[in-house]
Amino acid sequence: MWYRFVQFIFNIIFTIIYRFEVIGRENIPKDGPVLLASNHVSLLDPPLVGTASTRPVHFMAKEELFTFPLGPIYKSLGAFPVKRGASDRQAIKTALSILKNNLCLGIFPEGTRSKDGKLGPAEPGALTFAYKTGATVIPTAVLGSNLSARKSFWPKIKVVFGEPLSFKDEKLNKEQIDEKGRELMENIGMLLEKYKI
Repeated sequence: MWYRFVQFIFNIIFTIIYRFEVIGRENIPKDGPVLLASNHVSLLDPPLVGTASTRPVHFMAKEELFTFPLGPIYKSLGAFPVKRGASDRQAIKTALSILKNNLCLGIFPEGTRSKDGKLGPAEPGALTFAYKTGATVIPTAVLGSNLSARKSFWPKIKVVFGEPLSFKDEKLNKEQIDEKGRELMENIGMLLEKYKI
């Protein structure tokens, strides 16, 4: 209920301030493990994707964000910390647990925000979580959230959920998982081009 309340409030705020539009919600499965994989250009991206989604989204976020006073709020909305620059086993365990419990995990396959707004490659093994849990991957594109590059006083922001990519019952090696990562980024790139503002 708390997540839905915050989602409702953010939806109103984003609609008024950013003319918020969501496309492709029907592509998000109603149940089962789901991985929402999005491009990343702004700190607004997690709340935008979380607001647009039909299901509560658990985000992995850098541990520096979990200090008081905002840290407890992030945790109450399902976010969890990850130590950057090292293999954080606890964060990995938490992410896998979320998917194994048929919930929805949000990730940014590029690993960090794009400094120039351009779509970068997926980190090696970015889709390992999906492969290990059989989660459905939803290519997700956020458009217009880089407010420093806005072209008008009243910017428009879109979140687009693409066609699902499935890992279910596939036996893949590391190279094939990385190839799936490239396929994912190509899908996100096509969404960014098709729905560009």
